[in-house]
Amino acid sequence: MTEEKIVTACLVIIGNEILSGRTQDANLAYLAKGLNSVGVRMREVRVIPDVCDTIVETINEVRAKFDYVFTTGGIGPTHDDITGESIAKAFGVKHLLNAEAYNILAAHYTNPADFNPARQRMAHIPEGATLVYNPVSLAPGFQLGNVFVMAGVPKIMQAMFEGIKDRLSGALPVLQRSVFCSLPEGVIAKGLEEIQHAHPDLDIGSYPTYGGPGPRVGLVVRGTSETEVGRAVEAVSKLVKSLGGEPVLE
Repeated sequence: MTEEKIVTACLVIIGNEILSGRTQDANLAYLAKGLNSVGVRMREVRVIPDVCDTIVETINEVRAKFDYVFTTGGIGPTHDDITGESIAKAFGVKHLLNAEAYNILAAHYTNPADFNPARQRMAHIPEGATLVYNPVSLAPGFQLGNVFVMAGVPKIMQAMFEGIKDRLSGALPVLQRSVFCSLPEGVIAKGLEEIQHAHPDLDIGSYPTYGGPGPRVGLVVRGTSETEVGRAVEAVSKLVKSLGGEPVLE
């Protein structure tokens, strides 16, 4: 039997505003689900400040460790938007005015004076990079090697990601099915562990929620084999019933 190929990714969230708590990240869930759909598994997430040396060190570490790296944040027109020049430094290339990016942005402004030096900063791209187009606000991101650099604004990031999905070479998509019940986690734990041991190629997790009249637990099964996922879901449902619960499949 051929061992399943696993294609991995890391997300690097760049921004002091995330670390300070002023802004809450809304990109991780969207990106993780989108990657799953094309057979790429999110394995790690880093949140780092707008500090060049930190960005360089982090990018060089994770681009060697994962198949794909995605960054969000730091590609706007202000002084703290240093992601592009930091990525260039990480790769040891120049950060140059990109003619295509410049023309895209210049065409957006009816009055040429509005395309000021701050906005022109967004047309600087690391040498050798390929643009990641931005259909929302036009300022492009870029791809350099296995690193994709995107905006931090969720609406823009999502549009950028949808435009680059066809560049990704994934493995089998990750399937996910859930079994919900009202049993406490402590009651389910032993049997669920046994099911996990019986299905080592799957990820099986327990996720409780609170706020209702009693416990509600989501037992989530993830994997690439529809047959094996189905067998594990059946085993989880039987476990819930054997413990006096009522499984609800979603």
